[in-house]
Amino acid sequence: MSLAREPGRPVGALLRGWRERRRLTQLDLAERANVSTRHISFVENGRSRPTSEMIISLSGHLDVPLRERNQLLLAGGYAPAYSESDLASPPMSAVSAAIDRVLTGLGPLPAAVIDRHWQLVAANDAIDLFTAGAAARLLEPPVNVLRLSLHPEGMAPRILNLPEWRAHLLDRLARQADATGDQVLRDLHTELSAYPVPDRVADGAADGGERGRAGRPAEPWTANGIVTPVRYRSPRGELSLFTTTTVFGTPTDVTVSELAVETFFPADAPTASLLYGSART
Repeated sequence: MSLAREPGRPVGALLRGWRERRRLTQLDLAERANVSTRHISFVENGRSRPTSEMIISLSGHLDVPLRERNQLLLAGGYAPAYSESDLASPPMSAVSAAIDRVLTGLGPLPAAVIDRHWQLVAANDAIDLFTAGAAARLLEPPVNVLRLSLHPEGMAPRILNLPEWRAHLLDRLARQADATGDQVLRDLHTELSAYPVPDRVADGAADGGERGRAGRPAEPWTANGIVTPVRYRSPRGELSLFTTTTVFGTPTDVTVSELAVETFFPADAPTASLLYGSART
């Protein structure tokens, strides 16, 4: 459970928890916020009640997510400062339209929009390259894209460099969980870490299931190269792809702040030919 969500904890203790999570001293935070170290100490130990402006200022310097900033304000006795809107609501129409345009424009590259817990919000048609062959239950909403990626009945049997890609995803998830203190992410990391790593990967078309046991050996983990690609046996052939993450700039809505667009780009010429060539046919 994240620090800001723990019931009953005073705002000062919660702010101290976030400061310690960011590995900052009281002096570090005081200098960033342009206040005295004594004031930071008084806020943290409850001797001084911070204003809502001070809570927002300190949480900004501590890079606290907007959802948790609202929780800090509530703990301090103030109303939340950041809205949380449904993507289907009228105020979010411009954001929803932008997401649709981005996903459509990225085709034929696979792209998906995910939320803070890696649940699928939207995707373009090219994402079918990854979902083909996955168990139907893993594709039932809400779809968790990390679970889909590493589950033995998901994409894992068709990932040719599974140990390497698995290490990359788990490291990224662990860093996110540590930065946010989100218990859901910690539980997800524990779950995914327990999944078996097969020593064989599927040959031929993406079909999942038993054929993965009779395929080629999974390639070992390496730390070479500029980016970590995923090598995937798709219905169109073998693909080598790397990812980029795009977020909305300066969000003031909780929902928008937690969205990210994950896009898969060709890591080599044969993959580019397969993806872009299929788009022209």
